[in-house]
Amino acid sequence: MSTEAPVLKKKDFQSDQEVRWCPGCGDYAILSAVQAVFPTLGIPKEKFVVVSGIGCSSRFPYYMNTYGFHTIHGRAPAVATGLKMSRPDLEVWIATGDGDSMSIGGNHLIHVLRRNVGVKILMFNNRIYGLTKGQYSPTSEKGKRTKSTPMGSLDNPFNPLSLALGAGATFVARSVDVFQPHLKATLQRAAAHQGTAFIEIYQNCNIFNDHAFANVTDKPARTEQTVHLEHGKPVMFGKEKRRGLRLKGMELEVFDLVTEADEEKCLVWDENQNSPALAFAMSRVLPPEMPTPIGVFRAVERPSYESAVVSQIDQAIEAKGVGKLEDLIYSRDTWTVS
Repeated sequence: MSTEAPVLKKKDFQSDQEVRWCPGCGDYAILSAVQAVFPTLGIPKEKFVVVSGIGCSSRFPYYMNTYGFHTIHGRAPAVATGLKMSRPDLEVWIATGDGDSMSIGGNHLIHVLRRNVGVKILMFNNRIYGLTKGQYSPTSEKGKRTKSTPMGSLDNPFNPLSLALGAGATFVARSVDVFQPHLKATLQRAAAHQGTAFIEIYQNCNIFNDHAFANVTDKPARTEQTVHLEHGKPVMFGKEKRRGLRLKGMELEVFDLVTEADEEKCLVWDENQNSPALAFAMSRVLPPEMPTPIGVFRAVERPSYESAVVSQIDQAIEAKGVGKLEDLIYSRDTWTVS
């Protein structure tokens, strides 16, 4: 009898549920990319789990023919951490939005990142609360007029990549819903990473925040307004690669490669730097003055949290043997209340 694993295809990860997002929503493109990438990873289908919180993006588990949890608002990282601790062999992915992860779930997000739990986080960023009909979110730009901020938002928005890097994330990347080849390649990179992988995905909400990323997605502007980060290559962009980024002190600036005729001044991208300082500086490269960077900002190796937990348990068993629950209950840290 053959023991070879079955060859999986995209349709194997498509559930029988009707996909119910608004027509034209960027979530469809992200779903399609994930369903196309999962069969290429060489992992049995029963090993995949998709965990979500609350929001439009959090319908994701219903549309994936995998195991899944639709948890409560902002708590997907906590549930996913518990699952990965108890079953390190599982491939655990989190689908979350900018409201779900950056607001009520902010505390859970930073702790899963700092611990380096081996889960993959897909943060759909549309800069709006879509499910609850168009209130401003933690990533909405300052001055944003919405139903909840009719005179304009007064909040300074979160920069998701800066937050992830500040929390110590070992893999940080950005892609765009409609950039399918780029998004798929980024998902594959994230899947290969042993610790927490955090991907911010620019996702268009065509109902409540249409064209939020027009400077990146519109074809006339795409070349001039987007810079692709490629490890070991100069950071250049624009028509015929006429412009580049270079370090000026601790910050990055745009310069004209034709006028200055000095390609050596151009920053050569290094995603493997142990210090997150350069990646953080790149995360602060923002429009309209600067282009929008996409690609892998940081990819460094550090032992995953679950591997450390398993190792610690093995050491305890080796030293003291398998413990008994009753021994714990009647240990010295108990007392009698009369």
